[in-house]
Amino acid sequence: MRALKTAALGMSAQQMNVDIIANNLANVNTNGFKKSALEFQDLLYETMRVGNRDGEKGRENPAGLQVGLGNRAIASTRAFSEGNVTETGNPLDMAINGKGFFQVEMPDGSYAYTRDGALKINAEGRVVTNSGQAILPEITIPENARSISVSQDGVVSVLLNGESEAQELGQIELVSFMNPAGLEAIGGNLFIQTQASGDPVYGAPGEDGMGSVMQGYLEKSNVDVAEEMINLIVAQRAYEMNSKAVKTADELMSMANQLKR
Repeated sequence: MRALKTAALGMSAQQMNVDIIANNLANVNTNGFKKSALEFQDLLYETMRVGNRDGEKGRENPAGLQVGLGNRAIASTRAFSEGNVTETGNPLDMAINGKGFFQVEMPDGSYAYTRDGALKINAEGRVVTNSGQAILPEITIPENARSISVSQDGVVSVLLNGESEAQELGQIELVSFMNPAGLEAIGGNLFIQTQASGDPVYGAPGEDGMGSVMQGYLEKSNVDVAEEMINLIVAQRAYEMNSKAVKTADELMSMANQLKR
């Protein structure tokens, strides 16, 4: 009974689809979150008859006879479209208007990338993410800084106590990838490079196709709640139809078992 296993595979694939949608909805308020979508692929086909010109008893078979054996989840693709930008007024909140990621340094010395611009200052004065990873290139805010200013091209300046002219501390650098969908999400609003993503390309904000930096703003997730709810309904109905196919296959086998009675 092929239908029993085929429908069971369909239920398993739709369950994973619901898991992806649930994660999107759970992160609807996560800064810089990028939604994912599950892609499916059909499995092998059992060929019962091959289409040919000179068929059985001299008759032409214009079409063959194949029976599919279900589907499977093949990939979860992440959409890197920009989310809504919200004004916060916090001088250390930064949104990227366009392409690019902030580069951060992990505790083991490796690099990760994020679109979450909710930055903070640690005990040493370094500009870090909410999880404590330092932004690269390193920016250190003096203790006597009275105000912080970040231009659209990423130049960080501070006004120190007792001074009338701002002092430049450095410039924020952005990173882009040939295939950002190939980045691997590791949690904490962070991504790491993979072979599929390609090598990082560094550039100043506003140059060479990089986005500009917006101080006092945060990029929210790009999850569309209405769209995800529709996707959830479709996945639920697909799961329900596959479960009915399992029930139908079971009823057919039950009928065959009762033929002897």
